[in-house]
Amino acid sequence: MYNIFYTLFKTKAVGKKAPVLDSTLVEISRGQIEKYLMSKGYFMAKVKSEIKVKNQRAQVDFIATPGPAFFIGKVTTTIPDQAVNKLYKEDKSFNTHLHEGVQYDDDSLSVEREQIYTMMKEHGYYDFSRPYVRFEVDSTLNKSQANVALFIDTPANKGSHTQYMIGETNILVAPSTEGFTDSITLNPRIFRGIRYTDLSKRFRRNPIVRYDFLKQGEVYDINKETLTYDRLYELNVFKNVKIEYVKSKDSANILNPLIQLTPQKRMSNRVEGEVPFNAGTVGFTLSNTYTNNNIFRGAERFEFQVKGGLQSRIGQGGSLFSDIYQRDFSVSANLAVPRLMVPFSIPMMGKNGMPTTTFSTSYIYSLQKDFFVRRALLNSITYEWVETKSKLHSFTPLNFEYRFGGLLIDTTTVEGRTTFLNNIYNINLLTRKDLTIGMKYAYSLNANKLLLNKSFIYFRGNIDIAGNMLDGISRIIDTKHDPSKGDYAKILGLPFNQYVRPEVDIRWYKSLGLDRQFIARINGGVGVAYGNSVAVPFEKLFFAGGASGVRAWQARTLGPGNYNRGISLPTEQQRRISYGIDQLGQMHIEANLEYRYKLIDNFFGAKLKGAVFLDAGNVWNISPGNPNPETYFNFKNLGNQIGIGTGVGFRYDLQYFVFRFDVGLKLRDPQFEPKNQWVIEKLFSGRKEFQDSYKLANSPDSYRFFQYNFGIGLPF
Repeated sequence: MYNIFYTLFKTKAVGKKAPVLDSTLVEISRGQIEKYLMSKGYFMAKVKSEIKVKNQRAQVDFIATPGPAFFIGKVTTTIPDQAVNKLYKEDKSFNTHLHEGVQYDDDSLSVEREQIYTMMKEHGYYDFSRPYVRFEVDSTLNKSQANVALFIDTPANKGSHTQYMIGETNILVAPSTEGFTDSITLNPRIFRGIRYTDLSKRFRRNPIVRYDFLKQGEVYDINKETLTYDRLYELNVFKNVKIEYVKSKDSANILNPLIQLTPQKRMSNRVEGEVPFNAGTVGFTLSNTYTNNNIFRGAERFEFQVKGGLQSRIGQGGSLFSDIYQRDFSVSANLAVPRLMVPFSIPMMGKNGMPTTTFSTSYIYSLQKDFFVRRALLNSITYEWVETKSKLHSFTPLNFEYRFGGLLIDTTTVEGRTTFLNNIYNINLLTRKDLTIGMKYAYSLNANKLLLNKSFIYFRGNIDIAGNMLDGISRIIDTKHDPSKGDYAKILGLPFNQYVRPEVDIRWYKSLGLDRQFIARINGGVGVAYGNSVAVPFEKLFFAGGASGVRAWQARTLGPGNYNRGISLPTEQQRRISYGIDQLGQMHIEANLEYRYKLIDNFFGAKLKGAVFLDAGNVWNISPGNPNPETYFNFKNLGNQIGIGTGVGFRYDLQYFVFRFDVGLKLRDPQFEPKNQWVIEKLFSGRKEFQDSYKLANSPDSYRFFQYNFGIGLPF
């Protein structure tokens, strides 16, 4: 005998009224539990209910006596249609759930019926419906066995099911976003089994017909119908896609598809603003994006964006934006074509996902107050395609970057000028004019599962290679050069970068059920300059910290290695003007552990979730020439070069997006001597003295044990 307890006064979700006892609902629940047990093979199950009332609170106990479990004895099939019988027994593409000796379960019969229905729809049986599949269960022969008989009936007045072939396809585009009118004149021309009629005069034939997978002469397959639906919607130019079939009058087994497409609004304009906020900085970004979803009548997506923003330090006294240290401005244009523009045909293009070819160009302007200005012109061509739903590829065969900048500060006025120029290793990268011509490749696995509470391995790897082609050309047309002495090979009068920059991100997601999940992540990358370069470009450097990294540190304030700003930059002026520039590196390693769980099921209309995390990582230098040896990667000293932080977080989950707030706490800080790195001890003993001493040596920087991060979306 089993006791099933149901307490009416469970912990209630925020915003819900307390449930009220209803004896009618108790009886309905008792009957449902009894039916459920019978559906699981307990045919002799009995359930009774008991209600206990105390202090205006009720507890309902459901007491179940399930009886013996019944197991499947014999399975028989009766399929009068010989073609269907052969398909079921020989060509079925699923694993049956009906086996002798397994416990009886109604769900197994439902799964079997659904799989038979799908199998028939995949092999041309357009008229087939689920009621043709039925089961008879006999449990009277033996008290612990049930025989199951499967029947696949034939249509009334017919001896067999009809297998259909695809005939002529009509693709019809509505004249406007309002839909179709009563009067329609079809295109008289039929090409390769398709009659294409565009009443809107807005779409070229090939970009639309390319994603019709219902081909003339092939057997009807519901999977190809679904595939056609998916790709036509993914073109993002139709607000409604409808596929119907007209049976041919000339042949009993021909289906003529009718695909009706209703266009959506072609152009849009979007204004967005965001306020990036950390414990030490606050910013404001405003952008305007114009979008045209069909600019060349081939479902091409064109975007033109203008974006500007600023970033200010806070906590230094004065008003909120009194210390604006960075200004950014960019103009960009992207054209995404819904196919791979290559000089050869690709069979079943778009079978697993929409492929795209993207042409991008942008101009970026960045100014750091009293220090430098940096400009960049970026152009690229990128192919993206889906191998399977879980495997995504991105290949950029041509990536062109022209960067140039200059110092705004008169270094002769900087206190400790020589020390400043020597220690700001990246300053030469900021002021240099150069070219980058190379290629990129990225591969990701299981990106489609990131928002699901499942167990899986996620992988993303990318590599950026530049300069090899230009190096080969320069060796043919020019003499030898020595980059270590500042003598660079040049193309069009400009030195070019030569480097390789691989990066990997590996995560293990483990579902613990009930909105609980554990994630372990390791992320690493390295930029190696060679040939015509002694260092990777400034924009290719790595940083540590931030809302998606080691969250106890603000972005660009951890590392590299054991770097300490107060020692390497001895004056306040040097530290102020080089903020965010001196703590970058050519190598990056980071690890994260995070446990996610649900706090409240209904918190102002959405779920409130929590997280506990542990982060560790840093950046390092590897290229020669840096005057700070403590910034270099040292495997023997790796334990003393890792920053460690922990914290808690809250996620307000609105399904479409997630608002995130994380509080990080520093545990170990590698900028100090090894014996003083466990700064968590200072939080509880001598905190004020420690912070005052740090402020005195590192002004305008102050030491914060806690770091607050706001963001949209999960960190990983």
